Amino acid sequence: MGSGHYIWAIFFFASLCSASLANNAKINFREKEKKVLDQILGAGKYDARIRPSGINGTENAPTLVYVNMFLRSISKIDDYKMEYSVQLTFREQWTDERLKFDDIQGRLKYLTLTEANRVWMPDLFFSNEKEGHFHNIIMPNVYIRIFPNGSVLYSIRISLTLACPMNLKLYPLDRQICSLRMASYGWTTNDLVFLWKEGDPVQVVKNLHLPRFTLEKFLTDYCNSKTNTGEYSCLKVDLLFKREFSYYLIQIYIPCCMLVIVSWVSFWLDQGAVPARVSLGVTTLLTMATQTSGINASLPPVSYTKAIDVWTGVCLTFVFGALLEFALVNYASRSGLNKANRAADIHKENLKKKRRDLEQASLDAASDLLDTDSNATFAMPLVRHPGDPMALEKLRQCEVHMQPPKRPNCCKTWLSKFPTRSKRIDVISRITFPLVFALFNLVYWSTYLFREEEDETF
Repeated sequence: MGSGHYIWAIFFFASLCSASLANNAKINFREKEKKVLDQILGAGKYDARIRPSGINGTENAPTLVYVNMFLRSISKIDDYKMEYSVQLTFREQWTDERLKFDDIQGRLKYLTLTEANRVWMPDLFFSNEKEGHFHNIIMPNVYIRIFPNGSVLYSIRISLTLACPMNLKLYPLDRQICSLRMASYGWTTNDLVFLWKEGDPVQVVKNLHLPRFTLEKFLTDYCNSKTNTGEYSCLKVDLLFKREFSYYLIQIYIPCCMLVIVSWVSFWLDQGAVPARVSLGVTTLLTMATQTSGINASLPPVSYTKAIDVWTGVCLTFVFGALLEFALVNYASRSGLNKANRAADIHKENLKKKRRDLEQASLDAASDLLDTDSNATFAMPLVRHPGDPMALEKLRQCEVHMQPPKRPNCCKTWLSKFPTRSKRIDVISRITFPLVFALFNLVYWSTYLFREEEDETF
């Protein structure tokens, strides 16, 4: 039993010694980091104002900065202001020979800094930025890693609102290309060159969600610019957004179709129902105008015609045409009534005139019978003269019978079932308006859907 206690005491003492040595090693390791930082960044040893040398320490060669980023979210794409907001993790990597240090046999992988002003930084800026800010909750979301070979990695999380010039000719069947441009502000390409990191320079979060758009693809490219002060290095990312059409189909296109169809209900109402037809036409017209103004309020005033302008304009024309159709029907019914009244008046006048003629003829016959001085007898002529009305009438009837019979016109025969002109206008409108609207839909959708495929250039 005594020997067992002795072995356990030796084991416990050895573990205490190993833990003490490990703590001392950790302390020494952290002290080594401090010494390395003081060694490479101490006073009088490193000047952050001087840019690093080029490849292989060449003084005249430009400093190469490799850029990559991670798109965390795209919060909104504003059509009216033509801008979009994005949150990203932005990274830059370059080599500074002055920051090399001993890695203590691989145990010191890198040094971490949180103050960007301690080392030289590229003067990169976002050329199409409108607004932007860093994230400082709870601590500033930024770090700098210095590797033993002198490589420097700078990472920061930022939110930006960037300008995105849009072409809205195909709205809302359009695709928009929004760019993210990064350039050097003061260093020319002789001193500083930005390059995309090889492999996968731009990464996008998997569950990226946009309410009205879909990010179809993106492309990295270079956009160096020349000014009178020199040539400056520039990088850009083009993001292709496709507008989600289902929202506009439900909110705009289907309601407009319903309003147009509702305006056609007046064609089936009686022409005498003036209050009902007028109120229906005016209500649909005002509703259509209100919806059109609401659509235009959410879009910027542009000098060209958009696809949605063509749609709303034609729908508004159909609704207005239905209202004008009732005005024409009302005018035709009143003119037909006036004609009927005038015909009745003329018929009455003719009857009165015939009655007067008969009375006058009877008076003349009576006077002839009473005339005793007249004993002459008159014989009817046996041969009729060429200008005899009876002969002309018989000749006209023979010519009518000799003419070939005309083929009946189906449209006229069908329209003859409706006695009044106003009723015929309503019947023709019931067929014409839907046919013309269906033809417009065919032309509209075929035109803009094909143009969408042709105009897609990326």
